[in-house]
Amino acid sequence: MSVGEDTERRGLGRSAARGGMVVLGGQGVRILVQIASVAVLSRLLTPRDYGLVAMVLAVVAVAEIFRDFGLSTAAIQAKVLTRAQQSNLWWLNTALGVGLALVVIAAAPLVAVLYGEPALTTLTAAMAGIFVLNGMAAQYRADLTRRLLFTRLAAATILAPLLALGIAAYAAANGAGYWALVIQQLVQAAVGLVAIGAFAGWLPGRPRRGVEMGGFLRFGWSLAGTQLINYAASNIDSVLIGTRLGADQLGSYNRAWQLLMNPLVQLRGPTTTVALPVLSRIRDNPALTQRFVQRGQIALGYSLGAGLGLVAGAAAPVCALFLGPGWDVAGVFALLACAGLFQTLAYVGYWVYLAHGLTTELRHYTLVASALKVLCVLVGVQYGITGVAVGYATAHLLEWPLSLWWISRRTRLRVGPLYLGAARILLVAGAVAAAAYATAQALHGQHPAVTVPICVVAGAAAYALLLLVPPIRRDVMSLVVTVRGALAQKVSRG
Repeated sequence: MSVGEDTERRGLGRSAARGGMVVLGGQGVRILVQIASVAVLSRLLTPRDYGLVAMVLAVVAVAEIFRDFGLSTAAIQAKVLTRAQQSNLWWLNTALGVGLALVVIAAAPLVAVLYGEPALTTLTAAMAGIFVLNGMAAQYRADLTRRLLFTRLAAATILAPLLALGIAAYAAANGAGYWALVIQQLVQAAVGLVAIGAFAGWLPGRPRRGVEMGGFLRFGWSLAGTQLINYAASNIDSVLIGTRLGADQLGSYNRAWQLLMNPLVQLRGPTTTVALPVLSRIRDNPALTQRFVQRGQIALGYSLGAGLGLVAGAAAPVCALFLGPGWDVAGVFALLACAGLFQTLAYVGYWVYLAHGLTTELRHYTLVASALKVLCVLVGVQYGITGVAVGYATAHLLEWPLSLWWISRRTRLRVGPLYLGAARILLVAGAVAAAAYATAQALHGQHPAVTVPICVVAGAAAYALLLLVPPIRRDVMSLVVTVRGALAQKVSRG
């Protein structure tokens, strides 16, 4: 490796580490807000309230894919992006948002017919405004990501849900019912637009002809196709539960999903925000790419993977603590945690697809993975919401090794080290889960506010014992060194 390559590797590694710390720190606060939202609103609303809103989101949120059309990611990964192209992209996203809002309003009666719930007509129409607001915010968010302004991005993603939660809780406490959840969604989108637009610090110019946009549209179209396939597979569980089991069962399943999967997505998603611009810059250097992806998998697995093991083992007291009485979803919650762990093992492959512009190959893989997921969930729904969760977890158990192998056939990424890294992550997560479960069983009947912290301590003790295993100790120490280097550079810059 030349001096220049080594300098580039170190510089990009530190930038990624600093950006990751900022984004993950911001997301940590946002997740606390999300958990507070679940804890507060679950005590003010009923499973049916959540079920009705989940019915709408499972169907109409597909419009969010077409609203973005993959143009945000296209802007982030582009090597060159002029101001004229940026303005045209802003207008495209906004126009798509307006158009899709009108489509959703027109389709509202059909959503009500699909589920046999007349109340969904008005509820669906009210949710349509979210697409307009998110469409206007899309390129501002992409711009902050592209410029690596992660502190501003984190501030915006904290402010919006915090204000939205306060207003929604007030509405729910005053008898608004499911409308409190609709208000929460609209306020969050509106505040997010204002905040992120202000932090970006620019206004779009008028749309111009003659500006090269073909590359953005081709990339976006291909990515949108992949996202559409993935969306259909990811939401088949909610649609099947809503149509076959009703709003109450969907509301219960949705609470377990919101408590587990939403925070996980919010933690995992920003890692793409950090990784994509860095991987896009080093995509022509296989050695740097391999090193970055392996470090990324280790970072995700030893943090999120271990956390998922903890909450899977302590599912019963965790659900009792955060959801309160009346929500018997611990089994579903634990199964979703297992699914989340398997997803996390393969998540770095998604970075590589996007950074290398392999959207067509990603779409082909997503078709295979989605077919597997739909099949597993169709079998599982015959056994209620627990069966659905079993099907969902099984699909991801089968999918993650396939996903890493698939990306290795399309790139020069070596899959062997990723499989070995995944095996070590599974060992850590399994040990933490076993320790937490044994502790929860031993303390059965105790208040969850007592049980959960003790489960955390037990899980941490199991994690610490595994540091005696040399490969695991090396993994953890490499992450510690990376974080220390990023902190030192941040302090030196003042």
